[in-house]
Amino acid sequence: MDFKDRIYSVAEIVGISSTGERIPAAAGRISTLEGDTHEILEKSLDSEKNTNLIKKVTRSNHTSILEHTVYNIAFRNVSILAEQFMIEFRLASFTVKSRRYVNFGSMGFYVPELDGDYSQDEFKKNVRACLNDYNALIERGVPKEDARFLLPYCVFSNFYCTVNARELLNIIRSAVFGRGRNYPEIKDLGEQLLNQITEMTPGIAAGFSERRPELSDKLSLSYLFESKETARYPEANEQSVVLISHTLDAEKTVARSALTASTQLPLSAIDELLEDERNVKTVIDKVLACSRPRSLEAAVYTFRINGVSLSEITHFARHRMQSIEIPPYTLIDGKRYVVPATVKKDPVALEIYTKAFERMFTLHRRLKEKGVSPEELVYARLSGSKLDIMVTMNARELLLFLRLRTCTRAQWEIRAHAIEMLRILRETSPLIFNRYGPSCFVGKCTEGTLTCGRTEDMKIIFDPSNKSLSEDVLNKKAAAEG
Repeated sequence: MDFKDRIYSVAEIVGISSTGERIPAAAGRISTLEGDTHEILEKSLDSEKNTNLIKKVTRSNHTSILEHTVYNIAFRNVSILAEQFMIEFRLASFTVKSRRYVNFGSMGFYVPELDGDYSQDEFKKNVRACLNDYNALIERGVPKEDARFLLPYCVFSNFYCTVNARELLNIIRSAVFGRGRNYPEIKDLGEQLLNQITEMTPGIAAGFSERRPELSDKLSLSYLFESKETARYPEANEQSVVLISHTLDAEKTVARSALTASTQLPLSAIDELLEDERNVKTVIDKVLACSRPRSLEAAVYTFRINGVSLSEITHFARHRMQSIEIPPYTLIDGKRYVVPATVKKDPVALEIYTKAFERMFTLHRRLKEKGVSPEELVYARLSGSKLDIMVTMNARELLLFLRLRTCTRAQWEIRAHAIEMLRILRETSPLIFNRYGPSCFVGKCTEGTLTCGRTEDMKIIFDPSNKSLSEDVLNKKAAAEG
């Protein structure tokens, strides 16, 4: 098969707020001028004056006015690596072509500017072999969401992004001067975007200085453990999910927050009321039944998630209201990777799969010996490679996360991690998390025609009495009923 490849990826601004720089300029005037919002907007018709005002305000570091202009960006034929870089910016909205449902076997791939014909040829040859293996797995009946683990991180992605001007400047700054600067593709995408906003909205672009020094936004501490093999190779029996820390007495903390907001009782009276565990449960039940359960945000939980594939990391990263630590992909070792059950059960598929990882591990080593930079080598990593991450979420965000990720329609990796997180949370704060689970358990199924149709089974599986959250409980129930 003749696969496309190209050097340059494209970021094109295809839409912008119809008012352009007019609203940011009006926002810059409103705090110091007489008149209502409409009158001030009418005074903001001169584009040159608007541009100059925005420059003046942003140079004083008052950049919040920039959030009133929004851009729609189409990223065309950028690498999966560039996609991952972008979606980690949580104040933007993204819609990505799904590798779970779309065949990427002939999508094409980005080729880094490797020195020497040997490196270029070896890279292309091995990437094409992986794409052939991907197609071979699909032909053998392996689902796309499992075959995708063989997709190298140079394979093309396409996605839309909608972002306000302030966050777009932040993205560009990180791409050009921060952690993206060592990736020519990502740096070029940042420069493409800067050129476009400079032409479209010069006042907004003036807040970005090309003379800005390089940003130290890449944390490197691995040198502290260079002599320890375990620093990069965790023990095989390490838990998949570890609760690192959480809000002490989380249930009462949530209840205190709710009672403060709804009663204004003094704290001493609230604490006296909450000495009775039944009152704590009653308050939390009321909070969970509310459509705006803000009191849940008072309880915070930090997890280390071990053995997360690069594909699964994209699912975690899409949850905005969290703190997530994703290691740089230069730390991938190439020996740790996920093997899905659909591949394990087919000896031929398993051989194809494991040989692909071995091939790319060898390619990585050969290119490294030839002096290829760690950043360029990331493009040769496969999507099934594993890393360990840290996530911190409050109980309100966990309600959304677990509703989506414990659902049968969730990708199986993140579903397994989410179920284990829920099991641990129920042990830690049962009054809160005994009510958590997929949408059909919390309330009603939200999947419409795509529902699995197993609502009653889910209610049994996620019942708090099922401590393991295992489907084995269904078999036991069926046996008991004869």
